[in-house]
Amino acid sequence: MRNEQLLKELTQLWGVAGYESEVRAYIEERVKPYADEIVTDAIGNLIVLKKGQGGEHSKKIMYAAHMDEIGFMVKQIEPEGRLRVCNMGWNWAAAAYNGRVRFRNGMYGVVGCVETIEDAHNNVGKLFVDIGATSAEDAAKYVKIGDCCGYEGPYHELQNGLVCAKTLDNRIGCYQLIEALKANDGSYPNDIYYVFCVQEELGCRGSQAAAARILPDIGIAVDITPAHDYPNDLEGSNRVGGGIAIKICDPSVVCDEGVVAAMEACCAEGGIPYQREVIDRGGTDASSMNMSGWGAKAGGVCVSTRFPHSQSAVASKDDIEAGIDLLIAFAKREFN
Repeated sequence: MRNEQLLKELTQLWGVAGYESEVRAYIEERVKPYADEIVTDAIGNLIVLKKGQGGEHSKKIMYAAHMDEIGFMVKQIEPEGRLRVCNMGWNWAAAAYNGRVRFRNGMYGVVGCVETIEDAHNNVGKLFVDIGATSAEDAAKYVKIGDCCGYEGPYHELQNGLVCAKTLDNRIGCYQLIEALKANDGSYPNDIYYVFCVQEELGCRGSQAAAARILPDIGIAVDITPAHDYPNDLEGSNRVGGGIAIKICDPSVVCDEGVVAAMEACCAEGGIPYQREVIDRGGTDASSMNMSGWGAKAGGVCVSTRFPHSQSAVASKDDIEAGIDLLIAFAKREFN
């Protein structure tokens, strides 16, 4: 990998949806030397512009990778000191059960369930967090209503070039944007906006605001996508290690045919391994960019990932690097 330590550090930052400041500060420090302009907007998006050479066919291209991670918010402190929680993004109750979580203040807890996890039927409202408190008064010394916690999931290398960590969704995309920006020497024909978005897990909120500001000609979501190459409840063709996934369609967007064709051409010309991606559940920031202004051409560059939305997501380093190669090649391309 170009910089595996960077990816590792990104995955271990705390940034539950709506509370991405730690992630934003980390990224801003690393992109400053390469940016022509940097803006943090009112909602918290980090918008990094690298200007191109311009010209008759120059485009504004917006790459959007979200900084936020899924987590839980404390909604009630029970008399016994247990913390009842609600979703911040989509969580699988069974994936969280008996797992560890960390609050922004560094406090840890373990996720339990008020009934059998099978009977909970993926109802996160049945979950609680045990921080070791003995009473509501004791718990209140450490946590308040409205405090959030995120998964605890260290970064590990697996076999055959795979890695495992929390928040690969979507610190992978953040890593890819940083590395693609570093490769941009300003000679590209297009203005490239490298946007690190907030609150994607809560309905693509950050990208809506950023796209309204930028009004891109082309908007590309840089994200993960669920893999289908292991036993799970999804069906499709996404495969870990199968190359970078070029988004064709999901329930929130039908990608522009010209954008897809340009991406496939970039891969063919550059020898970049790729696969075509179709999912029938979920979505990305591509939908917000697609509907911005009077409309923008939309696409997606995605990394197939096993066990998404958990503390133990798994992805291929080769796929991640192929995504960076595609982002660089696409940014250099001239469009009519």
